[in-house]
Amino acid sequence: MPQNEAALERKLLIVDDSKVSRMIIRGFFAKMCPAWVVQEAGSGDAALALLAEFQPDFVTMDVNMPGISGFDAAEQIMARDSKVRLVMLSANIQESSVRMAASLRLNFVAKPATEASLQQALNHLLASA
Repeated sequence: MPQNEAALERKLLIVDDSKVSRMIIRGFFAKMCPAWVVQEAGSGDAALALLAEFQPDFVTMDVNMPGISGFDAAEQIMARDSKVRLVMLSANIQESSVRMAASLRLNFVAKPATEASLQQALNHLLASA
């Protein structure tokens, strides 16, 4: 992992309807990237509402949430800001979800949110940095 990128002050938006998942993801990034500012959203709609104000560099996005899907939210986020680096982080590992992520040119990391899966998500985010 490029340690210099992890040490820079960046903004991460965690989008997941599970508070437990958000806490685990936040804890991992706080440990690995302590200079990063982290904001959370419990739905795709909430993420879109935060977007203009927070202006994240990175986004982790769940797929299945109340309101709009994670894929719809991701598509809208990328349309608003093409520089945002986004990774889908979801337990929904059906082939259709993997194909949808690929069609949007997004990396897809399967949950549960373990240290290994979150490291994989971080590597995807930093690889495009």
